[in-house]
Amino acid sequence: MGSGGSSLIVLALVFGGAAHAGCAPDTVELRGPSGVQRFSVEIADSEAERSQGLMFREKMPASAGMLFVYEQPKHAYFWMKNTLLPLDMVFADASGLVTAVHSDAMPMDETPIDGGAGVAVVLEINAGLAKRMGIAPGVVLRSAALDQSVAAWRCSDE
Repeated sequence: MGSGGSSLIVLALVFGGAAHAGCAPDTVELRGPSGVQRFSVEIADSEAERSQGLMFREKMPASAGMLFVYEQPKHAYFWMKNTLLPLDMVFADASGLVTAVHSDAMPMDETPIDGGAGVAVVLEINAGLAKRMGIAPGVVLRSAALDQSVAAWRCSDE
């Protein structure tokens, strides 16, 4: 998972479950037609962290993942160089709206994965989870890492 800027994030998934008011710095929630999923995350918000991504990991628990945060929205490209695990990549804009999902990225593949323009955050999870959890374009992501003045689902919202 490098996009030339990626870092590690450990996400504990809560399948379903109601959202709670406020956002802990280490929490990301996704809300869509299938309900709310909650992840406990480690934020990857420096160039060095984003560049390392999930490279060289041999396994990752089903409840783990990584969140990449950009200083400014950008056209995001990812690849799987030196990444041993198949992944789903969830791309979201500055408001937290999921704009694209790339499912089943192949380990070690250096083909660029185009997440599109205006990407502010990218959530990487184990391959197959996005489909199983109903994470698709139009789902809304909530995180303290987003600028709350433009967030579609603010940390202060129930």
